Amino acid sequence: MNVFISRSKHAMVLALGAMITGVIGVMIGGCGGGVAGEADALVATGDSSSIITARRDALKELTATALITADIRLEIEAADSVAQIQSIATKAIDTFLAGQEFDGNAAFKMLEKVCAIGSRTSGSDGMRKQQELLLDTFEKLGAEVDMQLFSARHPIDGSAVPMANMIIQWHPDRAKRVMICAHYDTRPYPDNDPDPKKRKALFVGANDGASGVGLLVELGRFMKDLEGNVGVDFVLFDGEELVFESQRDPFFLGSEHFAREVAAGALDQRYEAAVLLDMVADKELQLYQEINSCRYANDLVQEVWGVARRLGIRQFFSRRRHEVRDDHLALNEIARIPAIDIIDFDYPRPSSGRTTYWHTTKDVPQNCSAVSLARVGTVMLEWLRQRVGN
Repeated sequence: MNVFISRSKHAMVLALGAMITGVIGVMIGGCGGGVAGEADALVATGDSSSIITARRDALKELTATALITADIRLEIEAADSVAQIQSIATKAIDTFLAGQEFDGNAAFKMLEKVCAIGSRTSGSDGMRKQQELLLDTFEKLGAEVDMQLFSARHPIDGSAVPMANMIIQWHPDRAKRVMICAHYDTRPYPDNDPDPKKRKALFVGANDGASGVGLLVELGRFMKDLEGNVGVDFVLFDGEELVFESQRDPFFLGSEHFAREVAAGALDQRYEAAVLLDMVADKELQLYQEINSCRYANDLVQEVWGVARRLGIRQFFSRRRHEVRDDHLALNEIARIPAIDIIDFDYPRPSSGRTTYWHTTKDVPQNCSAVSLARVGTVMLEWLRQRVGN
């Protein structure tokens, strides 16, 4: 086994080198090399450059989202205009989404809406605008929303930064509860961008921040009518990455505050399980079992991945990959809540030598997908139905 160290969400990542090449492309339908081969063949046909580009982009997106079929590929190859190619690709995506109970388009529109706010760094005007939007949205869906207020020291100037975890409760009368959570703040800057000139540019955190928000908003549409004996809380953590220097500044301020409150008995809720959603809208969705999740709550990992397997959602791979420091650690270590992290850290795809979109100016809605949100949302909805109904 080839083990190497690479960047992770916030710490050391142990990745299995043998998984990185070849295997992934086969599992999700040939992503990568197959698309390049198609493009090379198209160049040889003498097609115009715009049609070649459109075909390559369509094949790439449909392959990445695992929606490509032999018939669709033939249609794209036979198309003789950019508009026709784009129409074929759009129809394939729309047909898939229309057949899903969980509305990936609605989740994606919320992702776009919060990204349009701009930066949502803790304590910023953007964060306040997002909080107002989400408070109004969740209350209209029938939730009880509590803003868990606290403050933290600004890493640079030492000032007090006002923060708030958003606790969204469904059926608060039910004593037994489960939690689905995400962070909703954004990193101050895209400081991992390969271009040093862009490392102080705007960072909107489409996948790393907005994806969990968009998914939870759409999931909320089902919560009021969720029958059973277990209540559900959505928790949006503030201060996950008010970080200007990774080696100096503390992460996970919101989840640690929340976990300490739980441990101290300051909250009435008693949680049986928690699922953290982080970076779940990647077009090339590949969700492996995160190592810390398996270490602390392996039964819960197998439960969720088992749901995905029964639903036939192949983007949940039953192998371990990446050891990630994330908000689930505080829930496990401080609050003693069995918690797992569903995270696609291979953004856009597993490949040594490729530049990641993580913490860069490329973490934008264009690199995210309603299809991915639909798949993860479908698994979460079915998992909740099984948990709540038991």
